[in-house]
Formats: sequence, C-alpha cells, structure tokens
Amino acid sequence: MSENEVYSYAAKALDGSEIKLDKYKGDVLLIVNTASKCGFTPQFEGLETLHKEYSARGLRVLGFPCNQFGNQDPGDNAEIGSFCQRNYGVDFQMFEKIEVNGPHAHPLFDYLKKKSPGLLVPDIKWNFTKFLVDRTGREIKRYAPNVTPAELKQDIEDMLK
Repeated sequence: MSENEVYSYAAKALDGSEIKLDKYKGDVLLIVNTASKCGFTPQFEGLETLHKEYSARGLRVLGFPCNQFGNQDPGDNAEIGSFCQRNYGVDFQMFEKIEVNGPHAHPLFDYLKKKSPGLLVPDIKWNFTKFLVDRTGREIKRYAPNVTPAELKQDIEDMLK
C-alpha cells in the first residue's frame, strides 16, 4: 500500500465527469461527507469560507454528498448542486452522491476510515465527518461532525506551511 494512496482514487463530479484525485498532489485536502437537510448543513458556509480563505495557498475542499444518515440528502446531483450554490454559495468541488459505509462505500472513504478510524468504531457516524489530508497524502486527521470548519483553521495552517 502506497503512503499517498489517497491520490490513487477517482470520483465523479456533480456533472458526471470523473476527477482523479492525483490532480490534487501537493495540495492540502479537506474531504467531507455532506448532506443538504441535516442539522450540520450550515457548515457549508464555513467550508466555503475555508475554501475562499485558503485555496490560494493550496487547500482544496472536496464535498461528497451522502444519503446514508437519516435520509438527509435525498435529492439528485443537480438538486444538490443547486441547493449548495443557492443557499451557501458553494464554489468548492462537489462530487456525486456516494455511500461512505457498508459494502457499497466509495473506496476513498474506506481508505480514509482505515487510515484515521473514529472513536470506538471505524465507520463514519454521521454527516459532515471531515478528513484533513496533508500535502504528501500521508498524514490524515479525522474530525467529528460537530467540529466546525472554523475549528480546523489551526490544523489547516499547520499543514499549509
């Protein structure tokens, strides 16, 4: 297993085009499973703020809609994209809806869960679990859904140095 295996994955953008994550080599990645109808949905605003504040220095926010938790992202890809743009001005990269747990989980999330397991169980417990990946793809930190994007600033600063 390569130390920077995060770059070996690909995912489809909301428009259906495939994006290979190796295009982000050298960037700091903030990978988040999102939902449009969750109590944590206002975190989109904070994620967009991080994107605007740090993208010029190499932070890439990657949003992955997921409907596995309380059926809180039931829309199709067009509806999700429209919702994120209209309500939160989301300009960071959003991907097609995926699963993050179980037999149909996206392989990227299986990898992230292995590299940075959660407390008690490795599975993702809810929407807006966040993974911060350093510029080499090696160091991965995991944050619970209730950790706000603003609370990640120091760790982002440290990884951007």
